Amino acid sequence: MAEVIVFALVGVLIGFSKGGLGGPVPVALTVPVLTLIIDPQIAVALVLPLLIFADVFALYIYWKQWDRKYIKLMLLPGLIGVVVGTLVLKDIDTITLKRIIGGLTLLALAFKVSRDRLGSLTYAPRNWHGYFAGWASGFGSTLANVGAPPFTAYLLLQPKMTPRRFVGSTTLFFAVMNLTKLPGYIFIEIVDFARLMSIAWVFVLIPPAVLVARYLIDHIDQKTFEWLMMVPLFVLSAYLLLFS
Repeated sequence: MAEVIVFALVGVLIGFSKGGLGGPVPVALTVPVLTLIIDPQIAVALVLPLLIFADVFALYIYWKQWDRKYIKLMLLPGLIGVVVGTLVLKDIDTITLKRIIGGLTLLALAFKVSRDRLGSLTYAPRNWHGYFAGWASGFGSTLANVGAPPFTAYLLLQPKMTPRRFVGSTTLFFAVMNLTKLPGYIFIEIVDFARLMSIAWVFVLIPPAVLVARYLIDHIDQKTFEWLMMVPLFVLSAYLLLFS
């Protein structure tokens, strides 16, 4: 029963995030929650097919609303980050991976809290900034499904970046990253197909969660929802980092 509740929560959180409620915070919560009941490598791999399925809905909503300039700049480094992250994930031990997941998630939280200040910074764009952000996003996404902070920070600093272009670019970039991660996960044999089949019912929860998120965006305070997500995320991340 505990596993059923946890996996149901994961499906709803993914649907909320892809529906635009809470940004990347709900997705960042999924792996730390799953590591409480299963090995972290298996947790990372099980979340991936759910993310890919949810990406279909997000791409439909934001189709062709991305900025091709930044996608071209960051996509190849992101793919390189996926390859490097897969090689690291293959050989890393469970305790170290838990601590990495905890550390990366805490960094994501720190970014989330401070991201509103980015708009006030004086910034001179450089292509290598985009290359690094793309690589770091692909790497973090592969290790722990926490790749949004570098990508988000870079886009927020760009001049004339509208909210719609920002969300569209983020949607496309991570849809490609997620799809690219799957062959690597299968190659290093961390995809538990039997367990994945046993949680196939979770896929059914994602579309209605996306629709609920789209409804709630106009009826609840986003800041309040984000804080409701960030408090347990902080507790779980600190636990993984300090007590694994």
